[in-house]
Amino acid sequence: MYLWKRLVRDPLRPGVGRRVGTTVVLLLAALVPLTLIGVRNGYFKWLSWPGYLWIAVMFYLLVTLAVMEIPRLLVDRLWVRDRKPAGKAAETKGADTTATAGTTASATTTAGTATSGTAAGGTTASETTSGEAAARETATGETATSRTATSGVPAAKDDGVSASAIATIEDTTGGTDEPDKGLERRLLLSRGAAIFAGLTAAGITGYGVKTATGMPQIDRFQMPMAKLPRSMDGTRLAVVSDIHIGPLTGVNHAQRIVQVINSVNADLVCVVGDLVDGSVAELGRFAAPLQDIQSRHGAFFVTGNHEYYSGAEEWIQEVDRLGIRPLRNERVAIEGLDLAGVNDLTGAQQGDAADYARALGDRDTARPVVLMAHQPVAARDAAPYGVDLQVSGHTHGGQMAPFNMLVKLQQPVVSGFGEVDGVPVYVTNGAGFWGPPVRVGAPPQVTVIELRVA
Repeated sequence: MYLWKRLVRDPLRPGVGRRVGTTVVLLLAALVPLTLIGVRNGYFKWLSWPGYLWIAVMFYLLVTLAVMEIPRLLVDRLWVRDRKPAGKAAETKGADTTATAGTTASATTTAGTATSGTAAGGTTASETTSGEAAARETATGETATSRTATSGVPAAKDDGVSASAIATIEDTTGGTDEPDKGLERRLLLSRGAAIFAGLTAAGITGYGVKTATGMPQIDRFQMPMAKLPRSMDGTRLAVVSDIHIGPLTGVNHAQRIVQVINSVNADLVCVVGDLVDGSVAELGRFAAPLQDIQSRHGAFFVTGNHEYYSGAEEWIQEVDRLGIRPLRNERVAIEGLDLAGVNDLTGAQQGDAADYARALGDRDTARPVVLMAHQPVAARDAAPYGVDLQVSGHTHGGQMAPFNMLVKLQQPVVSGFGEVDGVPVYVTNGAGFWGPPVRVGAPPQVTVIELRVA
């Protein structure tokens, strides 16, 4: 209703244009549930791109129009509305009308006296009329020609109402054909705001599509560790999450990400969940490029919430087949470092819950441990086990600013480095997208964490 009001009702006059605009808004409103429910359940796949793009445009229309409300209100009060006090305007008009009425009455009385005198003196009617007209024009100081030139109204015939009275009425009423300036200004303001919001939303969405579907950026971070053996100083972890292979991505999406991962010559690759959005049968061919990941000590994987929406067991087997080792509440020793992984919190709903004691308990605490956990909030459960670093994803860095401000309400760290209950946590933005193929303020990335001896 808000979008309809600002984009249709306010800028369009009643008529065909407003009816067409209303119809378009209703159709676009129906597109949202068809996309979010139908497309995600395997129906109306051809609506994926237009549906998700409209959701992004709609989001930025709402944001832009909401931001413009205060400036719009100020312009409405300072420019659209007449700031002249109504009481003073009425008083001025009343005084002018009274003065004009008095002048007219005086002229009429004078004319009557002159007529009586003429009749008594034997003057003809035509002479009297001519004399009256001359007297009136002399008294008011204007001629028919001057009235026509200044007011644009032809000189009135003398039918007992003075020309000055007519001119005064026009001045006080503003003319019967003058448009309502306030209404026209409000219409202009509404149209300008609608056009600006539309262009802004379309521009931001276009930029976001280009960013989301482009090559992931390389994000670098150095992490000091007191327990790290000197032999492992400089160890590089390539952390990638939220690849979200799906119907909108195609095979090139995974190829681009693998290309970036291989370019950093990582010692370890950590894939921290939300790899896919669909079944193995549907998306297996799109995930095939992941088998080309190269690193010194291999690649490892933990589940995210979207694996449990897409058939977690099948994907765990498929990932293992592609040469990426799943860590299901377990850890492995890599030289002088322990690498542990826990299932996503969503797994508890399917009998595959995270088990921190199994993954982190009964270990040599003199060795540093890096924990792979999809959601940053998992650090609160991992804190009692002395984790030296947790790597996570899930947040997408907010994906579409200013949505990142809402993500902060659910996750303790949205993007980059933070600390949760004493646990150092690094959250990567993710290399893909979910829903709208749009990223604004949170570019896709592969994070390279270099471990350094503290």
